[in-house]
Amino acid sequence: MYSPLEKVGLLCLSVVGLQLARSIAVAFYNHILGPLTKNINLKDMGSWAVVTGATDGLGKAYAEALAKLGINIILISRDREKLQTVAAKLEEDYQISTKIIEADFTDNSSEAYGKIEKDLWSLEIGILINNVGISNPHPEYFLELPHRETVYSNIIKCNIGSVTSMTQILLPRMVERGRGVVVNVSSTAATIPSPLLTVYGASKAYIEKFSKDLATEYSKCGVIIQCILPGFVATKMSKIKRASWMAPTPEKFVKDAIRSIGVQQQTTGYLPHSLMVNVIHFIENISPTFMNWVIVRTMENIRRRALHKPETEICQ
Repeated sequence: MYSPLEKVGLLCLSVVGLQLARSIAVAFYNHILGPLTKNINLKDMGSWAVVTGATDGLGKAYAEALAKLGINIILISRDREKLQTVAAKLEEDYQISTKIIEADFTDNSSEAYGKIEKDLWSLEIGILINNVGISNPHPEYFLELPHRETVYSNIIKCNIGSVTSMTQILLPRMVERGRGVVVNVSSTAATIPSPLLTVYGASKAYIEKFSKDLATEYSKCGVIIQCILPGFVATKMSKIKRASWMAPTPEKFVKDAIRSIGVQQQTTGYLPHSLMVNVIHFIENISPTFMNWVIVRTMENIRRRALHKPETEICQ
């Protein structure tokens, strides 16, 4: 016979076991079974795809993955020379057409977006990858970041303004045709504690909420709206030079993430990142204080290492 206290303990262990089993089953379906059973033909969405922040990291990897499918690519970024280099490589490797648009997404003016809209107007665009984003030069306490007024303003304009404005430009014609895909790149920083990256995390939380509600509004119109929340990927933005199982190359990440379109409305896009988020949430539910302490210590260690390097704003 078990005592009442032992029965409570066994019940708690059973609940924990069920939660873990459920998380594993959901992850298995989302990342392995789902993509096999729900196959979306992205080429059917339209002959062109738009990728913002297309010259580096995830944006470049998304452009390449879509070009492999025979989809023409419009690359938008602020560095014309890089745009020309990436466009030429895509045309050579995949025999598709490209178009480049030079744009600085920290310019949130109606004139800047009006120029982009004019350049896109005549094309049948079926896919939009809202990837462009800015983060802090390094993790830092909110009031201690140098030039914080400019940095925070640029983060808000680029991360929030670009997703909202580019969607406003391209969504109406997708709805008109009754098909299309919008992928908004957020971050795990939107869903887990992100001290020392407060404004960045908050801007990515906007993208998560925006995507979720927009998907509810327009799923009936045949438009797929997905929010991707990556963890660390080996890019210039993360400053991780060596790829690993937990911090994959952009190409490896996008290869997995693109298979989730039409399967998951919101996902990290990469199984190890999903497992990491589940573990953090699990520990946070047991002890928020301990989880916050671990995250703060981790971010402070990253900050100390970063301060040995030149301080530059990173945009991809």
